Amino acid sequence: MSLISRRVFVKALRVEAAIGIYDHEHGRTQPLIIDAVFDLQRHEIHGLKDTLNYELVGQIARDFIARGHIKLVETLAEDMARTLAALPHVLRVEVSVIKPEALSDADQAGVCVVYEND
Repeated sequence: MSLISRRVFVKALRVEAAIGIYDHEHGRTQPLIIDAVFDLQRHEIHGLKDTLNYELVGQIARDFIARGHIKLVETLAEDMARTLAALPHVLRVEVSVIKPEALSDADQAGVCVVYEND
């Protein structure tokens, strides 16, 4: 028997962010929901140094949000995905950023980006 894949994920991370391109989105924060799914290298894990610390997802999201107003969810998703893909052991990362209040007649609107290391 052999390990086929190792996937680590963070689902429904809730953050508040100053985000959006419309006038009514400036000067306030909005809730965002962030998902991140990682495919990791297949090797033995003996401790945290051998895998991904999923607390980094929240830390990286908050770091980007703290920089100031973000125009597009696409920008946040891509910046996060590039940063997360560069972490040790990561082969592939998929980041979704959802704006639950973006459309009054929809549950959610957002973007999903995927980065893969060569």
